[in-house]
Amino acid sequence: MPFPSQFASFETMKLCIAEKPSVAKDIARIIGATTRHDGFWEGNGYWVSWTFGHLCTLKEPADYSPDWKSWDLNVLPMIPENFGIKLIPNSGVQRQFDSIARLVEQCDEVINCGDAGQEGELIQRWVLAKAKNKKPIKRLWISSLTEEAIKEGFANLKDGKDYDNLYAAGTARAVGDWLLGMNATRLYTLKFGAYKQVFSVGRVQTPTLAIIVDRQEEIDNFVSETYYEIKTTYRDVLFSSTKGKVKTKEKGEDLLSRIKEEDFEVISHIQKEGKEVPPMLFDLTSTQVECNKKFGFTAEETLNYVQFLYEQKLVTYPRVDTAYLPNDVYPKIKGILGKLNAYKNLTEPLLGKKIKKSKKVFNDKKVTDHHAIIPTGEDPSRVALNLQQKKVYDMLTRRFIAVFHPDCKVSNTIVTGQVTKHEFRATGKQILEPGWRMVYESKKETLKAEEDTIMPTFEKREKGPHSPELHEKQTKALSYFTEASLLRAMESAGKHVDDDELRELMKENGIGRPSTRANIIEKLFSRKYLIRQKKRILATATGQELISLIENDLLKSAELTGVWEKKIRDIERGKYDVKLFKGELTKMVKELTEQVKSQGYQQKKTACPKCEIGHLIRGKSSWGCSNWKKGCKFTLPYEYKGITINDSEMLELIHNGITRYSYIFNKKKADDLKKIVFSDKLKLEIKKEAK
Repeated sequence: MPFPSQFASFETMKLCIAEKPSVAKDIARIIGATTRHDGFWEGNGYWVSWTFGHLCTLKEPADYSPDWKSWDLNVLPMIPENFGIKLIPNSGVQRQFDSIARLVEQCDEVINCGDAGQEGELIQRWVLAKAKNKKPIKRLWISSLTEEAIKEGFANLKDGKDYDNLYAAGTARAVGDWLLGMNATRLYTLKFGAYKQVFSVGRVQTPTLAIIVDRQEEIDNFVSETYYEIKTTYRDVLFSSTKGKVKTKEKGEDLLSRIKEEDFEVISHIQKEGKEVPPMLFDLTSTQVECNKKFGFTAEETLNYVQFLYEQKLVTYPRVDTAYLPNDVYPKIKGILGKLNAYKNLTEPLLGKKIKKSKKVFNDKKVTDHHAIIPTGEDPSRVALNLQQKKVYDMLTRRFIAVFHPDCKVSNTIVTGQVTKHEFRATGKQILEPGWRMVYESKKETLKAEEDTIMPTFEKREKGPHSPELHEKQTKALSYFTEASLLRAMESAGKHVDDDELRELMKENGIGRPSTRANIIEKLFSRKYLIRQKKRILATATGQELISLIENDLLKSAELTGVWEKKIRDIERGKYDVKLFKGELTKMVKELTEQVKSQGYQQKKTACPKCEIGHLIRGKSSWGCSNWKKGCKFTLPYEYKGITINDSEMLELIHNGITRYSYIFNKKKADDLKKIVFSDKLKLEIKKEAK
């Protein structure tokens, strides 16, 4: 695409503000701003500057009132009459902002080249608001950072006012997080926190923690039950009883004895050809889920990998929550496929004919500002990708190729038999034409791959001997959350949803946004509310305690939090009033404050320093872990070398690692004072007092 001639005009100066220096450099090169200055590029009638993350943030409580500086239960709730923003206190931030502010003052027009999403809009608008911008704003809105996309974006700049609702939604989210986070964190910390303990509470992080705690309690309280299943083998095919579980062994053995000597009779043999459609394209959450399942990557790691691929122009914008493409992308598909040279053996069968166009891939109604994550066609060999980044790129690219291959044709077989009117059934599947599955044939695993169960041919009414067996089974508790299943739970507000299309409908009421969920999960780990055990995610004793303290469902209900999320989405669409949203949130914070202030105190639990999941409980001669039945052997004695350790000293040792007071361990050396320390090996030791 030739660069538009209007860009050569020097009568006016246009200021482009990108999301980071590397993007600014690419934009500057493409639009001809090739002279480098401190904090910006210049040329061809343009200045191109940049932010790097948030330069501005909402003001702190102390910025509004000196009474809010110290943590005091009596001054809560803190509700500013008008929220304000300030620069993040950092010399680099100040320097870059000063550069942008001077350019804003001197330019004739601002082009917002920030990240094309809610957070990106908020970052840029806050900077422009702080710089007191009065100049007209245009918006560069693109889904990839390729040269072609940037040129096309500049040829079709949007009016900045078109994104006012996006900015309003971002502001509403930030204000909501401030109101709830600042007030609830101080409330629960001041009311229930132990020595130097902070209970961090957030609009999204707390219901996420509650999902995990609820699941964990369900597992802990689960009592396994024994049941039995009757299966029989006929002509080397295993058949299962259609009556399902048998509650008692006696009943199962009685049934077994009645059918053992009788012939097995085939009463129906149904064979149907079916098809399996390709899996849907990737949005961010499904990318994170798949990477966690296949490679064990955390949600944050996957986001970082796919963000890097985007910045290297290899894939489209990643922070998306749709798995569809708009119809106007269809004409570009053949060109993208043709550039994927490393996958030529997979793309050549597609390029010789018309590219398939399916509503499961192309659907304008399912796409808003961005589409599913797909490769751009740029050559990945020009970038030094590490192994993890290569895995993510390969996964995204194979999925993109797969959706344009034919459906997989299968033969499904259902055979039903009976023995003295007791019914049995066996199923089998054979792949007739692999279709899209051939994209994965070179991989060690395929998507939802099942081994072909090729069954012999059965005739209706045929009979013969069989070998029945009684299988003893145990009911199983739900599985602990992994990052993959937790992301899905956040996406569907705690509901377990397997169907892809139903999941799309549930996204409206999910908790958090695709781009922030990884960060929310990592916050819960960093605040010691969660720990990882291989792929499992477990709530620590502190995390469990926090959820037990919160009586207000609005703070910990995933469904109710999903409703708040829906309102923010509606603000973005111009369907909900920001003032109404803030008013509802303010009312909720006031009610919460009154409720927590009047809530009774509960005995504080001390987390086990070894497993971090259980809490300390009293035994006969020592404190131990409540998780002892599951293998935690931690103990702390009531007496150590003749010194009795009371409750307050136990807390000092656990939290500070040393006792406040010194003790005489040898009566013959009364001046030789020593303290008790709690070592890194979780053992008590003596430390001589420094003189």
